Amino acid sequence: MTAQSLTLLGAFLLVLLALAWPLGAFLAKVGAGDAPIPGLRWLHKAEGWLYRAAGLPADRATGWKSYAIALVVFNALGAVFVYAVQRLQAWLPLNPQHLPGVSPDSSFNTAVSFVANTNWQGYSGEQTMSYFTQMVALAGQNFLSAATGIAVVFALVRGFAARSSASVGNFWVDVSRATLYVLLPLSLLLAVLLMGEGVIQNFDAYRQVATLEGGAQTLAMGPVASQEAIKLLGTNGGGFFNANSAHPFENPTALANFIQMIAIFLIPAALCFAFGRLVGDIRQGWAVLAAMTIVFVLMTLAVFSAEQVAHPALQGLGVDQAASALQSGGNMEGKETRFGVKGSALFAAVTTAASCGAVNAMHDSLMPLGGAVPLLLMQFGEVIFGGVGSGLYGMLVFAILAVFIAGLMIGRTPEYLGKKIGPYEMKMTSIAILVTPVLVLSGTAIAVVTGAGTAGIANPGAHGFSEILYAFSSAANNNGSAFAGLSANTPFYNTMLAIAMWFGRFAVIVPVLAIAGSLAARQRLPATGGTMPTHGPLFVCLLIGVVVLVGVLNYVPALALGPVVEHLQLFH
Repeated sequence: MTAQSLTLLGAFLLVLLALAWPLGAFLAKVGAGDAPIPGLRWLHKAEGWLYRAAGLPADRATGWKSYAIALVVFNALGAVFVYAVQRLQAWLPLNPQHLPGVSPDSSFNTAVSFVANTNWQGYSGEQTMSYFTQMVALAGQNFLSAATGIAVVFALVRGFAARSSASVGNFWVDVSRATLYVLLPLSLLLAVLLMGEGVIQNFDAYRQVATLEGGAQTLAMGPVASQEAIKLLGTNGGGFFNANSAHPFENPTALANFIQMIAIFLIPAALCFAFGRLVGDIRQGWAVLAAMTIVFVLMTLAVFSAEQVAHPALQGLGVDQAASALQSGGNMEGKETRFGVKGSALFAAVTTAASCGAVNAMHDSLMPLGGAVPLLLMQFGEVIFGGVGSGLYGMLVFAILAVFIAGLMIGRTPEYLGKKIGPYEMKMTSIAILVTPVLVLSGTAIAVVTGAGTAGIANPGAHGFSEILYAFSSAANNNGSAFAGLSANTPFYNTMLAIAMWFGRFAVIVPVLAIAGSLAARQRLPATGGTMPTHGPLFVCLLIGVVVLVGVLNYVPALALGPVVEHLQLFH
């Protein structure tokens, strides 16, 4: 681990905190209701016009069941739309390359993927998707899936904050406000910043250029900056190009790389501050953010350490892997020389902690223990910052479990933020936590015992197992990144991973909304001398312990068969 790596990590966290604090205050105002925000009354008028045009009952809050039905139906219709656009893209405009329609199984997988905020891509973007499909179907769904996550966390926070209410809010209002006030303005700003760094934004046909060797090369063009912005801010992760953020047209400079990492964490971090403000105790937001940050820092230091050592196989061949003017030293396989080990390793930790899935290096080329870090960050439940909205509501579910365990230890009815945690909440918490491990482990088991599953493995042995485990961990936890050594664009994997993505998203959201509805109906009790504080170091440690313990109990046997075995084979 080098001083430059620690400096980069420290600068990243400082800039993130400086930007997340004011954004959190703004998000609290957005989630507080349908009242106009000072200075943005003109946008509130546009918001009202939007509700009237759509015929939506903007002034009526609903119970959690109506909220959940509206959410699931809305996203199901979105999946149908994205599927249809892909299948019909040969006849749609903005297709200068005359790309044909996408196959049924790939269209199905991609539609579910973008609706579930996963953005798993089994296709090569520049060779498969037209500009129309990229902009209208994929980028459009990037906004709506991110807004859905923000809406769910607003509903859950209202459940904690309500004195006693039968409603958790209005889904249509929450989605509209998250899009209008947060995602659109931030995406516009970020797109301009990225274009300033060299990210392309055009509608040109692909260009033929001469190479230095005298040959010819096709350079893909397109409206990249606009999709890149919401890909990052919405923790979507789907790249315009197959190489994603390793492509120089998506991520041209070291500064662009730093901006992209900040963008990935910005809204998840800011939502922690918004949570504290909405429940009337900013210390609660700090506690959740502290738990996320501690685990993230420890995991990032682990991937730094793993990647900044020489690869023994290359070392045996006499390859010089020491730091020099030409390379940053360590395991440079699969990494961009523009960013070096530190910029690539930090990006790998950020994107898998935040449920984003954007990549600027080949995760398949990480050292065994370096690859185990992204796996673990996903398998913790994508709650270490996590996706937009989903990270916070996932961590709050773990907080409920933590106070339940603490209550058992001291013989007291568990209570969180003045709301007693009863059997119903614990049943829903158990479902929300166990859905993804069941999907990951059962999907991996099916894939490794079937011919269709093993046919996609490019590397035999422990690494091949890790590729499959990573794919299902990424899909079920709605991350979207991949080891990329697995040939997953097949009917088997497109179908299996789509199932994991859909239920990994909505089979968690529905129990979370059920918890929100149950808590909203309960009276909020005042704190007493026997109330366990949930804003101090003790609770932060307890919360971290619960997250890590659940992850370890669920996944250690599978990790032992993959990264651990591969590490022992490589170094011994």
